[in-house]
Amino acid sequence: MTDHSLPRTERLRTFGAIRRLFGQGDGGFVYPLRYVCYTEADEAFGAEVLFSVPKKFHKRANKRNLLRRRTKEAYRLHKALLREGEPRVAIDLALIYAAREITDYKTIEHAVRRILERIVQGL
Repeated sequence: MTDHSLPRTERLRTFGAIRRLFGQGDGGFVYPLRYVCYTEADEAFGAEVLFSVPKKFHKRANKRNLLRRRTKEAYRLHKALLREGEPRVAIDLALIYAAREITDYKTIEHAVRRILERIVQGL
């Protein structure tokens, strides 16, 4: 049975790690999400993730919270894809909602799954 939780230890929250992620990470776009990923091969496996919905496109906090919750749920259910290849790397990941309109959960879930598959293939 897989663990579908998203504890605090799996969230990217230190300023230095976030700076390193956006400074040295590789990125891409899968509608409606933009992603930035940084991997480090020296450490034991660990994936930390950051979720963001910019205020530029969604002014109301309730809409930003809705999109952030949908993205978190999709990641939480599909994060096991990162462990499939069993590489011993530390992964920092930022998922940024980049569409102007509010999309349904299925679209976000499909995008998150494709992003995680791309990351695993790139390892």
